[in-house]
Parts: sequence; C-alpha cells; structure tokens
Amino acid sequence: MLGMSKDTFLLVDAAVTIIGLIVLITRFKVHPFVALILAAGFLGLSSGMPVDLIMKSFQDGFGGVLGFVGIVLGLGTMLGKLMAESGGADQIAQTLINAFGKQRVHWAIMLAAFLVGIPLFFEIGFVLLIPLVFVMASRTGVSLVKVGISLLAGLSAVHGLVPPHPGPLLAVGVFGADIGKTIFYGLIVGLPAAAIAGPMFGSFISRRIPGHPSPELVAQFVQDERAHTLPGFGVTLATILLPVVLMLLKAFADVAFAAGHPVRAWLDLIGHPITALLAALLLSLYTFGSARGFSREVIGKHLNDSLLPVAGIILIVGAGGGFKQMLVASGVGDVIGHMAVQAHVNPILLAWLVAAVIRVATGSATVATITGAGIVAPVLALTPGVNRELLVLATGAGSVVLSHVNDAGFWLVKQYFNMTVEETFKTWTAMETILSVVALGLIMLLSLVV
Repeated sequence: MLGMSKDTFLLVDAAVTIIGLIVLITRFKVHPFVALILAAGFLGLSSGMPVDLIMKSFQDGFGGVLGFVGIVLGLGTMLGKLMAESGGADQIAQTLINAFGKQRVHWAIMLAAFLVGIPLFFEIGFVLLIPLVFVMASRTGVSLVKVGISLLAGLSAVHGLVPPHPGPLLAVGVFGADIGKTIFYGLIVGLPAAAIAGPMFGSFISRRIPGHPSPELVAQFVQDERAHTLPGFGVTLATILLPVVLMLLKAFADVAFAAGHPVRAWLDLIGHPITALLAALLLSLYTFGSARGFSREVIGKHLNDSLLPVAGIILIVGAGGGFKQMLVASGVGDVIGHMAVQAHVNPILLAWLVAAVIRVATGSATVATITGAGIVAPVLALTPGVNRELLVLATGAGSVVLSHVNDAGFWLVKQYFNMTVEETFKTWTAMETILSVVALGLIMLLSLVV
C-alpha cells in the first residue's frame, strides 16, 4: 500500500481521517452528525475493509452506544427537567453555595461528582448533575466552564480509576488484583488528580474560555426564583441518589453472592443503570411532580419538552460511537497497542502507555482499559513483584487521556456546553489529559511505598 506496511498505512489512514473530520466541522461547518458518518465511511473504504461490513460496523457502533447512552440520556434528562421545574436543582445549588461560598462552588460540584460518580457510569452521573452546573453558574455568576470542568473531572476520575466502573473492574480480573485495595488506592490517586484537573485547571481555562451556555438548555434547567416552597434538600437528594443506592446494591450482590444466585440475579436487575434511573424517574413523578402541585398534564408536558434539546446531542453521540467502532474494526487499535508493547519500559508506565494509545485510537475508555490490560498482562510473568492494583490504576489513567473527536463523550460535552470543537479541545480534552498525567505521576509515587 503506497510502499508502506499494512500497519503503517493504517496509522496514516486513521490520522488523515481524523484531521479531515476536524477540518469538515471547523472549516466547512459540516454538521458533526453528518461529518462523523462521512469520516467513518471514508476510513472503512480507505483501510480496505470489506464493503459489506463498512456500514454494518458503523451501525453496530452507533447502536452499541445509543443502546445504553441513548436510554440513559433520555431518562436522565427527564429526571433533570423535573428536578429543575420543581426547584430541586435550586435547592441543592443553594445548599452547596451556602456551605462552600459562591466563589468555591466549583470545589463543591467536583466533590459531589466524585462521590456520586463512584457507582455510576460517566454518562449517568453527567445527566444527573448537569442541571446543577447550569443552576450554579446562573445563580453565582461563576463561569459555566469553571463549574462544568470541575464536574467532569470528578466524574472522569472515578470512571477511569475506581471499581465498580466496568473498565477498572474488568482490569482487576485480568491482572488478578485485589478489588478492595484497588478501590482504596483509586480514591487516594483519584481525588487529588480530580482537584488539579478540575477546580484548579477550570479556574485557569475559564478566564480564557468562560463558556456561552445554550439558551435552550438554560431555559430547561434554570428556572425563575419560585414563590412556592422548594422541595426539601433531603427529599431532593434522596430522589437523585436513588440510582446510586440501587447500583451500590448491585455491586454488593456481585461480591456477596455467587453467579446464578437468585438474590444476585434480582439485585443485578434492580441495580442495572437503566432500571435504577427509571426507578428514580418514577419516584420523581411524585417528589418533583404531584407533591409540588403539578397536574398529570403539566408533568407530561415537562417530560415531553425535556427531550427536544437533547435530540441532536443523542444523534451526534451515536455517530461518535459509530466512528469509534470503525477505528476498532479497521484494526487501528490493535496496531497501536502492539506497537506500544514492544517498548521496554516500567510495567506501570507501559500499562498507562498502552491504554493511552488505544484510547486515542478508539475513543473508548472502557475498551482502552480492557484491551490494554489484556495486552500488558503477559508482561507480568517477565517482571514479578509489580503491584497489580497499581497496574489497574495505571491502565485506567491511560484510558482517559486525550479525548477527541472519536470519543462520544467529546461530543456530549461540546453540545451541552455549547462550545466549538476548538474550545472543546482546550477545555475537555486538556482536562482529561491533565487528569491522566497527574494520576500517572501519583501512581508512580505510590509505587515507591506499596
């Protein structure tokens, strides 16, 4: 292929495709949904994939993302709308503002995201807490980016480092690590990393990119000050934390009961992210709906209206999943991963590097963690004595680096925060990279004492 080996050609092809995607969106103003489909098709054709598999791979990726994320976004947005309309978001925002002060609300949202996000998928934590970002920014006058980056850092840190998130949990099994120690070390590494990448970096970058919130989402999440009584802080917190509790029960059942046990089977169903969010939404129909004096017609209208602003977001996120799958199906991820393994470096650094390059190639933190762990695991036989829990953390840290246009999360953040592609690179992508590098540094320091 043009005098290059197959592996080299795939790397060049992927690089050209990603650059072309960015140019289509930024220079020619092609809608990201359309641009992602075009880029995926080009990569499939140019990489030599069988013609009949090109659109199938894109469809599989699109459906694979929306089969979960689409449902989560729908349920979470409905819950967020009711929380906003009832004044629940105002209640939490006011409580945190009073506790931390107006100028430190970004620290409050980072800690809230870090704690709430431990048992939640990134997307669920995002849609549950995003109304608070808009409300806090509106009520305090603090930059939307300053508050939002702090939220994203807290969620990303636990997503990449702390079981029961799927990537770290599966890496624990691959490396034969102890799950309790992994969680403990993950919290030690994750909290300071989130603080540096979130509130600290957010304070810096928000002076350059303050953010311009979408008027439609502001109208949805930020309501006028209410004359009627707000829902209680306890009731509001109980409603939005219900999914957290249910998913914690699932995590407990997975540890306490053997596979196939009926109690575990039922708790796995009840604690499934979709079931848990649905339960919270049903509870909110009372706590944020009828208990606040809303009629059934009004509640129905709020639920219907909530989906309109996120329709475009859902399509773009799905297309990002399709593009990611095309990178995987074309073999780009495998090529990069195996190239990294050939480097003779510290196993912890190697685990981070392999996961990082797979993350850059495929756009999926979970795929990067699982694939990276599988590639690095055989190295353990050659380097006995390496701390397996820190290998899990290093793989997870590498899996969140340099999120860009092949990551569905990139487009989720871009659309919700109403940023350009360039601004998303300077805020979200930079935050993820800082989080990853700081976490790696802390893991290397921790390896000196454990």
